[in-house]
Amino acid sequence: MGQAAKVLQLFKTLHRTRQQVFKNDTRALEAARIKINEEFKSNKSETSPKKIEELIKIGSDVELLLRTSVVQGIHTDHNTLKLVPRKELLIENVPYCDAPTQKK
Repeated sequence: MGQAAKVLQLFKTLHRTRQQVFKNDTRALEAARIKINEEFKSNKSETSPKKIEELIKIGSDVELLLRTSVVQGIHTDHNTLKLVPRKELLIENVPYCDAPTQKK
């Protein structure tokens, strides 16, 4: 895949991730859209293949971080937030054991 195709794919992936992560939060959706577009526009004239690969790596890391680490919080009261984790963030937890075994 050529670098231009990789850049376009990353651009689309970041916007899809933004829509999933900030679902129902218009302010965050708009801020993320503006930031993604600004970053791509500011590096539009980059010609160095090495620098482009570096930027693609940074963008991929940002997408992974957004997808795996961001949890939405909704203000319910003056000092209360309700966390709304996406299903992808919920992982199986190790069951609690009332009688742990002793290591020898």
